[in-house]
Amino acid sequence: MSELTRSNVNAKPAVVAANKRFKPVSYFKRTWSFHLLLLPALIVVIIYQYIPMLGVVIAFKEYKPWLGIMNSEWVGLDHFKYLFTYPDSVQVIINTIIISSLKISTNIGIPFIFALLLNEVRKTYFKRAVQTFVYLPHFLSWVILGGILIDVLSVKSGIVNHVVQLLGFQPIFFLGDGDWFRVTVIVSDVWKDFGFAAIVYLAALSGINPALYEAAEVDGANRWEQTIHITVPSVLPIVAVVTTLALGKILDGGFDQIFNLYNPLVYNKGDIIDTFVYRVGLVGGQFSFASAVGLFKSLIGFILVVISYRLAYKYANYRIF
Repeated sequence: MSELTRSNVNAKPAVVAANKRFKPVSYFKRTWSFHLLLLPALIVVIIYQYIPMLGVVIAFKEYKPWLGIMNSEWVGLDHFKYLFTYPDSVQVIINTIIISSLKISTNIGIPFIFALLLNEVRKTYFKRAVQTFVYLPHFLSWVILGGILIDVLSVKSGIVNHVVQLLGFQPIFFLGDGDWFRVTVIVSDVWKDFGFAAIVYLAALSGINPALYEAAEVDGANRWEQTIHITVPSVLPIVAVVTTLALGKILDGGFDQIFNLYNPLVYNKGDIIDTFVYRVGLVGGQFSFASAVGLFKSLIGFILVVISYRLAYKYANYRIF
């Protein structure tokens, strides 16, 4: 071995890293065309995501449309105090946390289990057929699905209650009883999105080195032991990432779904922050109050994302950089 080769082999990681340190100018010269392709999307994000954030100032004002944002009266934190003193606001926050927590846990666990089971299928045509079948509901809006569920779950004419009666039970008021409404919301949300959510896990499963399974077979491990000791640990970092992103939406119970399914009979168990703001803030014309609630949600979501990111870094060694 030559002296030059030997010196490269014995080089310390810090020296190698120093020789390959990031050079912004040369990097941009190589990738300027890719940045140019991203420019239209970046402009759209700035216009529709960042510039409107300046309007959050109305959360601290008594906004009057005819006065404008700048001329409206400052009220400080009055709208935030109103959020916690309003008679129904505490129950609305509790409903949101319960529904969101159940959605997050089920939409992480069920797609993960489904991906593990589908990964064991060896018939390619059957695997693709199943994937296509479970993906389809994701592309339907809640306006369409809401109408379907209202008809299917109807007490008098719904097919589900028809089956329930054939089994000898009393009809269930799925969309009129608070407890059953929560169950309906969670189950329908999982049914709509679990197939699409499993794509992330299937992609992670396809990236596992086949040599690991071959070595496990040589050692006498069966499929169950391979799943426990190879498959699951390999996918856990992705689970940590998905959980980290999901926790930021803990106060987002899913406005589209709830709005198309709920009614005054289930306000005590099914009303969430978004629907509450729609009725009290937007329909009632209290725009400043609606902005204050949105800012409150964003702040809590930001804190939860930071906490979950730290947990993901500590327990799953996940980090962005």
